[in-house]
Amino acid sequence: MTSKKTFQIIVDLLMTIMLPVLMAYSLVGEAAHEVVGISMFILFIIHHILNYRWHQNLLKGRYSGIRILGTVINILIFVIMICLMVSGIMISHHVFMFLHISDGTSVARTIHLLAAYWGFAMMSVHMGLHWNMLMAVAKKITGMKETSHVRTIFLRMVAALIAAYGIYAFLQRKNGSYMILKTQFVFFDFDEPLSLFFADQLAIIGLFVCIGHYASKLLHRMVIFKQY
Repeated sequence: MTSKKTFQIIVDLLMTIMLPVLMAYSLVGEAAHEVVGISMFILFIIHHILNYRWHQNLLKGRYSGIRILGTVINILIFVIMICLMVSGIMISHHVFMFLHISDGTSVARTIHLLAAYWGFAMMSVHMGLHWNMLMAVAKKITGMKETSHVRTIFLRMVAALIAAYGIYAFLQRKNGSYMILKTQFVFFDFDEPLSLFFADQLAIIGLFVCIGHYASKLLHRMVIFKQY
């Protein structure tokens, strides 16, 4: 494996780890949230630089259903990240406090909330769309041989359980309400163990990863079906 590929894996892994940490917000503290948010944005830029060929080929070739879905998700994530960074700077109480921004902070706070929950979902779906590639890399790193039929069934059962709990966590945490701005203030239970909060967030990530993965499989099968 090349050093560039190794670096790319590290960047993607760090971004994945940062996702649930960013969602903890008040539980990890505002200052930590801002630092992690800036780090996430820097890694996001690096991620795009490392995947520059995607930008080069954006207007080339035929767009299948899978490619359209992936491109739409990528553009949405790009817009969301810009919204998060700009709104984050405007409402910053620590890192960018020296800017003394006071106008528009109420709107910026609403945009930040909306972008955060949509970004959380879209980035997870993005992982799901590339799940086969991620698993291929994982197998190469661990030296794992081809997955057996029994192991495949077991892993699918685990994925189904994670997705099922992810649905429960998504509803319990009221993520849907934040995504449609039905609720504009996030409630945090400070008596709740941080480990439980992260477990719920990881389950929600798993849910959207499954949605992205099986959406790509469905679109792929539709392409094969059309060929016959």
